[in-house]
Amino acid sequence: MTDRSDCSEMIARVYRAESRRVLATLIRLLGDFDLAEEALQDAFIAAVEQWPRDGVPDKPRAWLVSAGRFKAIDRLRRRVRFDASLRELAIRLEGEEVGPDLDDPVEDDRLRLIFTCCHPALPEDAQVALTLREVCDLTTEEIARAFLVGTPTLAQRIVRAKQRIRDAGIPYAVPARGELAERLDAVLRVVYLVFNEGYYASAGAALTRTDLSSEAIRLGRLLHELLPEPEVAGLLALMLLNEARRAARTDHGGMPVLLEDQDRSLWDATLIEEGSTLTEQALRSRRFGPYTLQAAIAAVHGEARTASATDWPQITGLYDVLMRVSPSPVVALNRAVAVAMRDGPAEGLALIDAILAGGQLTDYSLAHAARADLLRRSGRYQEARTAYEQALSLSRQDVERAFLQRRLQELNA
Repeated sequence: MTDRSDCSEMIARVYRAESRRVLATLIRLLGDFDLAEEALQDAFIAAVEQWPRDGVPDKPRAWLVSAGRFKAIDRLRRRVRFDASLRELAIRLEGEEVGPDLDDPVEDDRLRLIFTCCHPALPEDAQVALTLREVCDLTTEEIARAFLVGTPTLAQRIVRAKQRIRDAGIPYAVPARGELAERLDAVLRVVYLVFNEGYYASAGAALTRTDLSSEAIRLGRLLHELLPEPEVAGLLALMLLNEARRAARTDHGGMPVLLEDQDRSLWDATLIEEGSTLTEQALRSRRFGPYTLQAAIAAVHGEARTASATDWPQITGLYDVLMRVSPSPVVALNRAVAVAMRDGPAEGLALIDAILAGGQLTDYSLAHAARADLLRRSGRYQEARTAYEQALSLSRQDVERAFLQRRLQELNA
């Protein structure tokens, strides 16, 4: 008999660490998202009931996969009485051996699941939303904020994507090597969105979610091993270079520390070196894209021993190239900040005002926060207060809100 409170803590830790792996494997074994999600829930319910009595198994993840599979078969048996079409599936699952696909060069079920979610039969926005929901356990609300769309709209995308996978019989498998390249763009976008949610959480009490950024880097390494293309290396480099600054991004109270104020001795030199090396390799290939360009920008920051030593002309030039390769309102905002650092706040303000005047990023809190900061630097304090208040009204991130409130208090003082 295991102490129930200790066992409950263990189950909670296993859920945080292993639930998405268990779900990915169950989807492969069962061939159905909804059935796998039900099986996952049943498996953890069984763990809550049995582990305090029988003890925690030596291999918790394997136990949960096995329990979930048997629970799914039991569900199907009960449903067969009402839906005879499920009989064949129940019989097939009962007769299958559970084990790794030894002929498959990629043994990670989450990687298989990502490629399934990113199948070209699905719209691109649905590919990303489904992967973030199923592989990484982001809530629908978190994904909606990442996409700057409404929660009901995002939820419908996920439901339709699951139906499409089931109705079209999309296989749960990593595509053949000849098909990998055409499927890669959506996969890279998914991995980067996962990293971003971990690097700067869209909501909640903490600024970062280390579990998500670590997962994205792990998946990035797997992808690079599987398909060492320049842009895969560029994405991995970008994540490593950004992750290198994590320890310096918040103070002891968890408040954000701006890049110019960070203690650069806290930056991870090993990650910076690895990311910079990957970036140089990708750039030398001459077949790079937006992730490699963003990595190059991060590498320039990583090279600067002090904020004043930052090569803003080079960063602005890289943003100019990025705007030609992959234009977006967020890239334009980041370029405007770089221009402000190179040429002065007035130049950056003009660019941000043009972005907002065009109706882009009007609901994006960081755009108004950037504008407020440039107004503050220009001595236009009343306008800065208004901009900070606008950013505060749009922010759903607790730490970000506290930072903006502190800025407002400083201005009022």
